[in-house]
Amino acid sequence: MNSMFELLMELPLFRGVTYERMAQTVGEAKFHFLKYPAGETIINAGDNCTHITFVISGSVRSTIVNTSGRFAVGQTIKSPGVIAPDFLFGRITTYPGTVVALEPTSILKISKNDYIKILYSDHVFMFNFLNTLSVNAQKALEGILSLTTGDIDERIAFWIIALTQPGSVDIKLTCRSRDLCSLFGTPRSFFISSLESMKSRGLIDFTSTELSIINRKDMLDLLNKNSEGSDDSPNDTPPHPELE
Repeated sequence: MNSMFELLMELPLFRGVTYERMAQTVGEAKFHFLKYPAGETIINAGDNCTHITFVISGSVRSTIVNTSGRFAVGQTIKSPGVIAPDFLFGRITTYPGTVVALEPTSILKISKNDYIKILYSDHVFMFNFLNTLSVNAQKALEGILSLTTGDIDERIAFWIIALTQPGSVDIKLTCRSRDLCSLFGTPRSFFISSLESMKSRGLIDFTSTELSIINRKDMLDLLNKNSEGSDDSPNDTPPHPELE
């Protein structure tokens, strides 16, 4: 039981709570533990987000595809991680992508109602969640500004940060280069030149149909290049002052 509590306390949004609080939370809320074999679908794009969903062991592959199927972004989320927490509340409460187990994977699901009770039970839970939402919203604002004033590097960084989660790895943007040129509104020769520059700096690798992101934090740093001490920790959440 001790090891289970320690595992739960490593999950994003639960970090910083005391052992006693975690034990009380487990006793009061309904925690649903599920296991999936490699290759099994955990979530389909468009499913209602009725639970907060954590990866407690193993890893999953999340893929977002646009309606035409010509553009896709894939990312791997490893344990300990949380799947699309931004969509539990708000106007859009459906999952944006399909999530598949890459290996035997254990998932923890907590219903929205139970999670609301958890948030109210301790200010640490609440601050963790609010910080996650705030940081993600601020990254979107920085990215929108870069679409009109930034260079190609920053525009690509915006798409990657907006469509992937903190801590995700093996990020791939799949789209034909001519479609990407249209998406970013730039001539192909200029676009390829920018990709070559990013590749030479160790930011990406690319083919005619795919961009591979070497390190998500490097993409984040492009948007934060005028800020000091940017940090893309596993939950992309600055620690609450009371927890430092």
